[in-house]
Amino acid sequence: MRSLIDITDLTLDEIDKLIATAEAIIANPSDYSSRCAGKKLATLFYEPSTRTRLSFEAAMYELGGNVLGFSDAGNSSAAKGESVADTVRTVSCFADIIAMRHFKEGAPLVAATFASVPVINAGDGGHNHPTQTLTDLLTIKREKGRLDTLTVGCCGDLKFGRTVHSLISAMSRYANVNFVLISPEELRVPENVRSEILERKGVAFEETTSLDDAMPKLDILYMTRVQRERFFNEADYLRLKDSYILTPEKLKKAKSDLTIMHPLPRVNEISTAVDNDPRACYFKQVLNGKFIRMALILMLLEAAQ
Repeated sequence: MRSLIDITDLTLDEIDKLIATAEAIIANPSDYSSRCAGKKLATLFYEPSTRTRLSFEAAMYELGGNVLGFSDAGNSSAAKGESVADTVRTVSCFADIIAMRHFKEGAPLVAATFASVPVINAGDGGHNHPTQTLTDLLTIKREKGRLDTLTVGCCGDLKFGRTVHSLISAMSRYANVNFVLISPEELRVPENVRSEILERKGVAFEETTSLDDAMPKLDILYMTRVQRERFFNEADYLRLKDSYILTPEKLKKAKSDLTIMHPLPRVNEISTAVDNDPRACYFKQVLNGKFIRMALILMLLEAAQ
């Protein structure tokens, strides 16, 4: 039995196969519409979510399966003090696979240790979000036709942004990928990401506070919001929340084939005036997320049989 806790749990060959399966589902959805008949996905979301939870649910329904679970831990036995270990032991009696989002880093790993069914990490604190990363990789592959030889700009909250940490970890495994890390000094990418991933693997990267200076170099621009829920005080959040706002004016310096991405939700870091730009791909990402989660559910359930 396999779970997915970190994007590095998957080999590059497995990622390529997941992307190929997702593209096959996109091309012929009816071929997959009953693959999970009789199977149940449990969504255990201890933290708010729209896209990720609904994407998992839509994925399972479109595979012919069913869904149970909770979207508010306050309505579960967690509110009575039940441990994650006991919750997943219980839920494993009812479901064939679990998708868990938790505010504590490492909680899905604990869940995978105690569950008797596969567990998918749907985001744990500021740590990892591997299915968002698979979504991002599918989007890049569909937009660029490749996952190597790219300059990727990550902009915004690089300190607390788990989607950025997972993306850097994944993309650094491909040849000739380099990063431009754009953030306020206070929200720079954490030291462990810089030293253990970028520097250890010899990945080319630069850090800057200027989106304008970085823009002409980029093949991918991955925007992120400054996350209020990760801050310890409101004053720091208010001071930094509008550090970068992408507008049509700023895009005048960008490549004509730039791919603009965002894990969403958006607050105001991308102007709605950018939405109709053909380079804007963040709503395509949302749709791609459903297809790659369908591919992942299939892979993990087949491995569990």
